[in-house]
Amino acid sequence: MSRPTLRAARALALPVALLFLLPAATRDEPPLRGFTTAGAKVQREWEGKFRAIPEPARMREAMRRLTLRPHHLGSAYGRDNAEWLRAQFESYGWQATIERFDVLFPTPVTRVLEMVAPTRFTARIDEQVLKEDPTTNQKSEQLPTYNAYSADGDVTAPLVYVNYGVPADYELLERNGVSVRGAIVIARYGGSWRGIKPKVAYEHGAVGALIYSDPQDDGFGQGDVYPAGPFRPRDGVQRGSVMDMPTYPGDPLTPDIGAVPGAKRLDRQDAVTIMKIPVMPISYADAQPLLAALTGPVAPASWRGGLPITYRFGPGAAKVHLKLTFDWSLKPLYNVIAKLPGSARPDEWVIRGNHHDGWVNGAEDPISGLVAELEEARALGELYRQGWRPKRTLVYAAWDGEEPALLGSTEWVEQHQDELRQKAVFYLNTDGNGRGFFGVAGSHSLERFANEVARDITDPETHGPVIARSRAQRVVGGDKEARTRGDLRIDALGSGSDFTPFLQHIGVPTLNIGFGGEDDGGIYHSIYDSFAWYTHWSDTSFVFGRALAQAAGTMVMRVAGADVLPEEFGNLSETARGYVTELKALREKTAADIAELNRQVADGVFGLVNDPRRPLAAPRAQAPAPVLNFAPLENASIALDSAAAQFETAYGALPASNASAAMLAEVNALIRQSDQVLLMPDGLPRRPWYRHSLYAPGFYTGYGVKTMPGVREAIEQKDWKLADAEIQRIAAALLRESELVAKAAAALQRAVNSNAIP
Repeated sequence: MSRPTLRAARALALPVALLFLLPAATRDEPPLRGFTTAGAKVQREWEGKFRAIPEPARMREAMRRLTLRPHHLGSAYGRDNAEWLRAQFESYGWQATIERFDVLFPTPVTRVLEMVAPTRFTARIDEQVLKEDPTTNQKSEQLPTYNAYSADGDVTAPLVYVNYGVPADYELLERNGVSVRGAIVIARYGGSWRGIKPKVAYEHGAVGALIYSDPQDDGFGQGDVYPAGPFRPRDGVQRGSVMDMPTYPGDPLTPDIGAVPGAKRLDRQDAVTIMKIPVMPISYADAQPLLAALTGPVAPASWRGGLPITYRFGPGAAKVHLKLTFDWSLKPLYNVIAKLPGSARPDEWVIRGNHHDGWVNGAEDPISGLVAELEEARALGELYRQGWRPKRTLVYAAWDGEEPALLGSTEWVEQHQDELRQKAVFYLNTDGNGRGFFGVAGSHSLERFANEVARDITDPETHGPVIARSRAQRVVGGDKEARTRGDLRIDALGSGSDFTPFLQHIGVPTLNIGFGGEDDGGIYHSIYDSFAWYTHWSDTSFVFGRALAQAAGTMVMRVAGADVLPEEFGNLSETARGYVTELKALREKTAADIAELNRQVADGVFGLVNDPRRPLAAPRAQAPAPVLNFAPLENASIALDSAAAQFETAYGALPASNASAAMLAEVNALIRQSDQVLLMPDGLPRRPWYRHSLYAPGFYTGYGVKTMPGVREAIEQKDWKLADAEIQRIAAALLRESELVAKAAAALQRAVNSNAIP
């Protein structure tokens, strides 16, 4: 679906990066997290063999084959790809099956967009075929440009421009006396996930929504457009889902249960995640005449894009007719599930996934990540033939239906959730891959583990460790901490890919990884995301695909082979303390903003935004922000600090120990619950499907993460009673975590003191 957490800054000058590289030949081999000294030596030998196997040429050929035709959910080629993927896994020596689910996936029947006043204009709503890119000419197999889970509708209404269509934009419209009630809004992509834009428009009374790609954001404002360059051409359109996935992802008719034959399904009108108004994405070629026809106040500078027009709010003479109807039938999806059995702990699962469905041909999103996963599986199968055995069972998945709503992964997790709570110890996700810097996000108990792996993977361009290049990028970008902190911080996960059900619904420790930042483009979810585009403008030689396979496979091998699961809780406790500090600052800022607003109301003074001749609507006074008691969170963070220190003290004796496998099994049984105990049984306010106390997609950001979301969003919404209640609930989750870590520390101490022979 996307790589939101892996989009790095523009390219870093190579000479600067080299200042931070330490030649591999001069580095001592550090101990491996989770291994005894003897075990680490054997592990490194197998890892060295593994990392020599992946071949860029094989990835290129696999991408060519998988992107040859459109392969969206429900397509003939999508099923063909699933069967081919199963055969590939089987040829590598894996046990492979296809698991089918039947899900609600609407596809367009009628699409009409026209301006009926002050002049007539009929939108093209189609993407231009390019002679330089042969797969753009597969019209009969392509999904047309549309937003999945839009409502059916036939509406004619005035048009209003709402910038990015986020809540703050509507506050500015209100200050300017502009209402969208009864109107069709037009918003530009960016600023939030696309599904937030019609959601907020509906809440403000709009009857329809258009979303366009402004050339300033990913078109000619950024560089040459495709095929002359990598950016979005004038007719390019970003397809995508507008289902309310911050409420719950997956099949909208079967929340929290697998969409198998015979499953109890909601009536469509009762599915709260389906959008309530018609929504359509359009190109900037189609958007320009509509925006140019708007009258009303001139939009502020921050709202102006790259089109050669005067950006205005509306409404005015511009009136638009939007008609959409859909086929709302169930479609089959095909998850490919492959396994290599574990030798010592077969009932502990290390799970690795990347989706295989695309909106059209989907070379970058998702096939660039899937071909790396395939090469990992081939390499691991080769090691298996040579005698290597993972202690834990490996489960490799190629998910279907990710693009519309994380369908394949969510339905699989919901169907198998009881088994996964008992067996899953780690989930590793990728979702496409590019050229540039190595990015990691996920459970902060895995932050040190991720850093250790990043020290052992060679960057294809600098030939130093990928962590050094990432560190250099951060330092040049102004991150002073990156100079001194041993571990680079990893990002928290919001949503937008298949990690969501694993981490945020059932609490499996999770990482999401990939390369990016030097291959920006404008082909996302369009017909131009093709083999031709990728091999001209992204990882053209597939060397970063090879690096991704090496990194992901190394992570899988280490977790699968570790004597003790490689989590470290000091970075988690430090991160939690940081979140508490942020929440306190957010409360202070919100209180100050309310006080300033109330001062302006009392004085009758309102800052003019645009036209001094146009008075702004007066805001209403708000209740002052009360004091919040953050002590429960602070005390729980201190308890987690103490437990994490106890665990590290016990862990320090592991490398030299002869701890028995039986005693270490007790430790591992506790550690694998580390994200489960951070779940809240009743889930988050307004969306109980999301259960993690530390990480969730924002209710009004979508992909973007909200950390300690219950408290953070309550403060943002000025719901102070809820904020107090959520402080208590998150503090209780942190206390559960500290108790678990303390138990694991005691169990590990007993194990390393036992001197038993495995």
